[in-house]
Amino acid sequence: MQNQQNVATPTSGNALPEGFLWGGAVAGHQIEGGWDEDGKGLSVVDVLTGGAHGVPRRITENVEPEEYYPNQVASDFYHRYEEDVELLAGMGLRCFRTSIQWSRIFPLGDEEEPNEAGLAFYDRLFDTLNAHGIQPVVTLSHFELPLHLARHYGGFRNREVVAHFERFARTCFERFHTKVRYWMTFNEINNQMDTRNPLFLWTNSGVTLHEEDNPREVLLRVAHNELLASALAVTAGHEIDPDLKIGAMISFVTVYPYSCDPQDILAADIANHERFLFPDVQVRGHWPAYALKEIEANGYDIGFQEGDDAILRAGTVDYLGFSYYMSTTVKAGAEDHAEESGIVDGGMPGSVDNPHLGATDWGWTIDPTGLRHSLITLSERYDIPLFIVENGYGAYDTVEEDGTVHDDDRIDYLRAHIEAMKDAVLKDGVDLIGYTPWGIIDLVSFTTGEMRKRYGLIHVDRNDDGSGTLARTPKKSYYWYRDVIGSNGAQL
Repeated sequence: MQNQQNVATPTSGNALPEGFLWGGAVAGHQIEGGWDEDGKGLSVVDVLTGGAHGVPRRITENVEPEEYYPNQVASDFYHRYEEDVELLAGMGLRCFRTSIQWSRIFPLGDEEEPNEAGLAFYDRLFDTLNAHGIQPVVTLSHFELPLHLARHYGGFRNREVVAHFERFARTCFERFHTKVRYWMTFNEINNQMDTRNPLFLWTNSGVTLHEEDNPREVLLRVAHNELLASALAVTAGHEIDPDLKIGAMISFVTVYPYSCDPQDILAADIANHERFLFPDVQVRGHWPAYALKEIEANGYDIGFQEGDDAILRAGTVDYLGFSYYMSTTVKAGAEDHAEESGIVDGGMPGSVDNPHLGATDWGWTIDPTGLRHSLITLSERYDIPLFIVENGYGAYDTVEEDGTVHDDDRIDYLRAHIEAMKDAVLKDGVDLIGYTPWGIIDLVSFTTGEMRKRYGLIHVDRNDDGSGTLARTPKKSYYWYRDVIGSNGAQL
């Protein structure tokens, strides 16, 4: 490994509290590969084609031989995890967030007995991480619903899937509770609030909309079923091991009003309902009044049953994990501009460009102050520990002739966001468990299916057409982050 010294520079302010979990994050389906090995079944992401910026990924009926599916090989972590963990340990990581692919454990999703080969893989992975002093942080469902549950049950629009998820969660807790302390139930569970993009309902819940569907009613029914599944999983985990910390995980995009016009401020308040609905239930244990009013006013049937309230109350989470990449700005009456805005995945009805912010090549605003604002907002709203489990800079990387990657823009992005995070902890008193920048190893982009949209601090030689050696090379940011961790955030 190339040895670069003193990449980080001293900064004013103090280090973060001892025990702060510096780490990195990936998802099984975006990094593992091995899509059909050792008994693994198909998942909803195994039928997602490659895409590009401005070219959406397509959902095929099955795996079609003429199509390219980038997640089939991904970064080949399934066969290279030992090498990768060595590299992560060289950075000084204290934790590593990944997911357990549901279809490795229950290939169809509805079996009574798990696939032992799938469980054994995660045994080996978690043992390797722990042997290197790296705590696994595990998401149970990171866009990896077994395809069979989507095709034959209709995904989470069908309440039967709740029981299958509870069985999967119990199986994982029973097998791995001595190796994994921090868990999350569903990744970015609130992505699907945007029903305009079919990718989100499909990957969150295995749901496709039909012509006769009311998208909002379907969404809220799906939400209720997933919230029940999350609560039942939390309850099961605490029964199996009371020391487990089981959290929710949401996508959080700070929403600004375009101006001090009261109508713009109200538009931002209403837009925030879309971000808060899921965590309001997962943290507080009941549906919020604004959602109940919407259900009542529209006569929606979302499948409430007697006893559901008790399940939700009993299964509240221990902490709130969230991703933060960008902010968005909304203006009253600007709904028709939303899809024309340069803001893509963080956009919502009423989104307009923010003249005070720059953006990445993929149209994601760069707003470190928004991270501090998010931490303050979530801390004050929920009053439980928070965990930044995704944050990062997706960009084109240039590999020099000597194989190095000088990703100074990524360092600048991470430095600014870590500085904002430190202010939230040290000045605002936010209770923050840790920070795991996204895609610590280059992986397949979820939204576009690209490899060239790189987040990693470790470069993977893999291209959008499937070519490349898959060799790993630390980037300049690798050494910078190593020094940040070594100083517990005092040096940035």
